[in-house]
Amino acid sequence: MANFGPKDIKKLREMTDAGMMDCKKALTEADGDMDKAVEWLRDQGMGAAAKKAGKVAAEGAIGIKVEGHKAVIVEINSQTDFVAQNDKFKALLDTVVNHAFENNLADADAINNSTINGEPFSEFLAQNIAVIGEKLDVRRAALIAGDETTAVNGYVHSNGQNGVIIEAKCDSEKTAEAMTPVLKEVAMHAAAMAPRTLSYKDFDPAYVAEETQGRIIAIEKENEELARLGKTLKNIPQYISMSQLTDEVMTAAEEALKAELAAEGKPEKIWDKILPGKIARFISDNTTLDQEQCLLDQKFVMDDSKTVLEYIQDKAKAAGGTAEIVHFVRLEVGEGIEVEEEDFAAEVAAQMK
Repeated sequence: MANFGPKDIKKLREMTDAGMMDCKKALTEADGDMDKAVEWLRDQGMGAAAKKAGKVAAEGAIGIKVEGHKAVIVEINSQTDFVAQNDKFKALLDTVVNHAFENNLADADAINNSTINGEPFSEFLAQNIAVIGEKLDVRRAALIAGDETTAVNGYVHSNGQNGVIIEAKCDSEKTAEAMTPVLKEVAMHAAAMAPRTLSYKDFDPAYVAEETQGRIIAIEKENEELARLGKTLKNIPQYISMSQLTDEVMTAAEEALKAELAAEGKPEKIWDKILPGKIARFISDNTTLDQEQCLLDQKFVMDDSKTVLEYIQDKAKAAGGTAEIVHFVRLEVGEGIEVEEEDFAAEVAAQMK
């Protein structure tokens, strides 16, 4: 005779969020002992997690926490976007973000190898996999922690699909305080504009050379079609990054611009008023890679008359100091994960065998 009843099954379900039949089986295996039933479900949860290990978790959400001079960002992946939107998943994300923040866990490896609530994180995650019903993966994370002269902030897009944390070194605590809300604006910009790196100085020369050649070929092909249609051809840039604009390149460009002014009959005495604008245009035309992929060189979305770098400098100056963005982390759910296309018809056929 069973040593439990419907009320016990209901209580166990409320405690563990496991299915009704699973709770009944757990109590049967535990002969009505509630603690042993919980332990049995935990073990089964770990088994369920193992079965889901081969699944691809490419959906999910990004979570951040910013407080004082510290910020953390975490990506947790699920198999479906539906699960990523449910309350249990959101509660898990909040728990993991707070855990990483409170324990200064710098990356996903640190989180996955940590202890949470007195148990290994792997067991904690396995239990959540059993409850939520999909493979879950704490895939990426990052931590920023600075002193009183460090401004820190972050932003997560409303759909939770991308987020940013960012830091700036300032000349004083006063400036850092003034720059904190400014960094929220820049984090929002980065979330929308998806910069790959901070500055052109971070580019590998081989990457820049490859991108230059690729863009030239693409524009040449496009110009062939424009010529066929009798339309204006696009300008083919010589360069695409400030990293290519050496002193020799800039000297040659200036000489070429002076020759143009002379050919146009412009008096030499007014060249100094015209040249700065033309040189700025030359730089703009030949740094398209930087403008697309480097945070500091992108046009700021809230004031496109300035780059992000110029916007930060102006805001710091207005606050009576200086500030320099030194680091940012932008995560977008599932980026870099390859998901195999499933043949639904073949899967159904296999199930019918």
